Amino acid sequence: MTEQIKIDFEKTIKSSDLAENDVKLKKQYLNSFIVNGFPSKKLENWKFLDINQIIQKDIGELSYFNDYSVLNKVDVSVFVKDLEHNKIVFVNGKLEKIDFSNEEEDKIEIDENSKFENKLENNNSLIDLNSAFTNKICKIIIKRNYSLKKPLIVYHLTNNEIKSKNINSRLYFQLEENSSLKLIDFFNHNSEKNFINIVYDFDLKKNAILKNYKIDKLQNKNIKYSFNNINQDENSISETFLLSSGSSFLKNEINCNLNGKYSSAFVNGVFLLRDNQQHEIRTSINHLVENTKSYQLIKSVLGKESKAAYQGKIFVNQKAQKTDGYQLSKAILLDETSEFNAKPELEIYADDVKCSHGSTSGSLDENSIFYLMSRGLNYQQSKELLINGFILEVIENITDQEIKDLIKNMIGLKE
Repeated sequence: MTEQIKIDFEKTIKSSDLAENDVKLKKQYLNSFIVNGFPSKKLENWKFLDINQIIQKDIGELSYFNDYSVLNKVDVSVFVKDLEHNKIVFVNGKLEKIDFSNEEEDKIEIDENSKFENKLENNNSLIDLNSAFTNKICKIIIKRNYSLKKPLIVYHLTNNEIKSKNINSRLYFQLEENSSLKLIDFFNHNSEKNFINIVYDFDLKKNAILKNYKIDKLQNKNIKYSFNNINQDENSISETFLLSSGSSFLKNEINCNLNGKYSSAFVNGVFLLRDNQQHEIRTSINHLVENTKSYQLIKSVLGKESKAAYQGKIFVNQKAQKTDGYQLSKAILLDETSEFNAKPELEIYADDVKCSHGSTSGSLDENSIFYLMSRGLNYQQSKELLINGFILEVIENITDQEIKDLIKNMIGLKE
């Protein structure tokens, strides 16, 4: 791998328009990735799903070269039709379209050639890989006292011309004081067997509100990794919803730093898996000052030979008195070959806190199924009704009604 990735790196740099200092920095991240490689089960954070083994088995040799000088066609037919929205479009990892036509022009600052810098203090080789091969970071600043009139959908698209590729994309969002953003990540992949690596940085100033919905619904054979790094100032709110269902392999990671008093973070997620899919959600919510709050609820419905994992950590700093932290994961296993692993974790250094965690898993309640059948439903209808009710609790935590309805329709959820 070492020689090939170096060759691909040089070819990628030649197709890019980067400053000399940026190239030097990228070489440092490349060398770090070469030393550490893809994560494996030897690392605690990857103990349940081994991405290194999966890439070797399902893809084999990866190509890291991306020609950023090529203009990719944007397939507008994949755009969400039932929701008026702003757009950012990546095709094969390259930023091809930005459209904020629904907004006031002077309220949003867009820097498509933002100076490259990696602020993430994280021993994460996949972030190093992303930092080495991402072309340019697009920086979006929502100005003070402005709330976007319409949601922003970021489309991550791939076409059927690529295979066995490593695709990297990155965005940086800054929400200034009293601003708000509703952000939907939508994945539509016509390609097969690629490794897709996405990193987002969020900086929420005082009273800012972020609502981020990551929708992985369409079935595809790609391997995907997504990392959100969120920094929050006083009285800011972040809400993250994860629909984890489409990709062959997907790991969503969220690192959230509650840096300001009365800041809060909410994470809700749903796994809907089948047929050898392997997905994981890993969260680290860091309560660093007093009077902060976090809430996490993850639910899984796992079909034949599927595997899901949830690793959730609540960290409470010694200064973070009056912390309120909650996390819970529940899983329904529809087949004896399905598997769910959970690692809820509390690391608390303050004494005046309210924190709890828990995890349960099991099959559908046969008594409930029998009762519903006695009321006139058949066996399949009874199962579907129980599963809908199980998932609905998470969906109802979505605070935006328009987006809640959109996600319900995507899932086919019936009330």
